Amino acid sequence: MKKLENKVAIVTGAGSGIGKATALLFSKEGAKVVVSDINEEHGKQVTDEILNSGGTAIFVKADTSKAEDHQKLVEETIKAFGKLDIAVNNAGIGGEINKAGDMSLEGWQKVIDINLTGVFYGVKYQAPEMLKNGSGSIVNIASILGQVGFEKSAAYVAAKHGVVGLTKTTAWEYAKEKVRVNAVGPGFIYTGLVNEESMGKEALQYLETKHAFGRLGESEEVANLILFLASDDASFITGSYYPVDGGYLAV
Repeated sequence: MKKLENKVAIVTGAGSGIGKATALLFSKEGAKVVVSDINEEHGKQVTDEILNSGGTAIFVKADTSKAEDHQKLVEETIKAFGKLDIAVNNAGIGGEINKAGDMSLEGWQKVIDINLTGVFYGVKYQAPEMLKNGSGSIVNIASILGQVGFEKSAAYVAAKHGVVGLTKTTAWEYAKEKVRVNAVGPGFIYTGLVNEESMGKEALQYLETKHAFGRLGESEEVANLILFLASDDASFITGSYYPVDGGYLAV
């Protein structure tokens, strides 16, 4: 039997990168997937890919920094599939690269709104629907920078630390109702924003040397852990934070 057979899952930021890899893997494992992204073109492409491979999916455009969009996302999920079993709060941005004293207030707020408050909105509207099922699993995507600092990334680091704290707190709040909440902390992953073209060869090679494996991660490697935490295989795991970092934090 497939790991997510008959499950309904929301994946935010599913138009690319880790979100896309997760949505495709969830479908492969039997889930009905609600693909959500602020980029309609990318989101619909992922939805079509699932449908063309024989899976079940719908696309719901959403700006995760807006509470009303999260509420609509959950409502559309229930309207289409009648329930919600799994949610992956993945949508996020890198944000402004500057020392704290030089960072614009708008740049700070945008990162906090999307990367932290957006995850809170997700849990706020997802958990009550899961309570109706008697169980559920929420996976919040944090970062290795939810554990350590990083120069010129104050807003991003603060937001991701916040996601880890939010995860631990809400996991305790909902544990007795069998709604599990965990966080995944990806290291540096090859994506559209992290590659030789966007960073330059020298910068990318330096970043690769910071990992014990001597390379960055692939989105599919993160999706594999998200799948485990979302599935019943992780039935006794809640309130945990799991780095997927190729040894970046080991030394």
